[in-house]
Amino acid sequence: MQKGTTPRQESDLPIFKSGIFNNKTTGAPITILFENNNTRSSDYAKQRAVPRPGHADFVASKKFGSYEDYRGGGHFSGRLTVCLVAIGVIAKKLLQQLNICTKATILEIGGEPDLEKGLQRAIDQKDSIGGIVECRVNGLPIGLGEPFFDSAESLLAHAAFAIPAVRGVEFGTGFAAAKMFGAEHNDAIEDASGKTRTNHAGGIVGGITNGNELVYRIAIKPTSSTPKEQQTWNWETNQVESFSVKGRHDLCIALRVPVVLEAVTAMVLTDLLLLEQRIPRIISVPY
Repeated sequence: MQKGTTPRQESDLPIFKSGIFNNKTTGAPITILFENNNTRSSDYAKQRAVPRPGHADFVASKKFGSYEDYRGGGHFSGRLTVCLVAIGVIAKKLLQQLNICTKATILEIGGEPDLEKGLQRAIDQKDSIGGIVECRVNGLPIGLGEPFFDSAESLLAHAAFAIPAVRGVEFGTGFAAAKMFGAEHNDAIEDASGKTRTNHAGGIVGGITNGNELVYRIAIKPTSSTPKEQQTWNWETNQVESFSVKGRHDLCIALRVPVVLEAVTAMVLTDLLLLEQRIPRIISVPY
């Protein structure tokens, strides 16, 4: 078990229900099921009357008339990212045909580049903590992205925000660009391939990939489920009271995010490559 993650363990063995025959895709929709077996639904039933701060409990109850599945967070749970990872596995296989590689890493935890130090801060405080995850993609061709609403950044940001706990997205220099002069931020083109001297744009200009390395980062909030005592409203007693989340939860969600960010990135880029007909519809792979 990785330091800072929940002791809960799931095998996450995929159960293929459709779309695969003789170890090849058939063209039909691929249906993959993952079973949750290591569950403790009673942990959530005990706190039903108290919407957890930072969680979707309150808004979900209002939106769905109290019929939402609150066990483990229901469809707001981070467990749903296993489905994104499954999609990413397929997308990465297609990207490999073009020698395109996606790689995500944790840059910092709690503002600390030393990840162990950042985790220890949270442990010492008996609280949760956030982090920043960066994704880099090499080998992308020029021309991916469909302005206006389907620019490469728009689609990647849309997918990234589907990952629970994401609070911000920046491409290239990101928010630091707001402090730069134009001549400093502009990436000088060096040759006919479009290679640039710097990469402040993060590989996307005008919503279209420019052939340089794609670089973007996401900010992950601290885990909402913290053992630290908080104040929240009880909708049965109609009173604000002290509250502490019980159960098995990650100290730092950012630790689990790199593989998920790689997956959604691969998913979006594969879609864009298919639009450009860069990936053949039929790929013959020997057994």
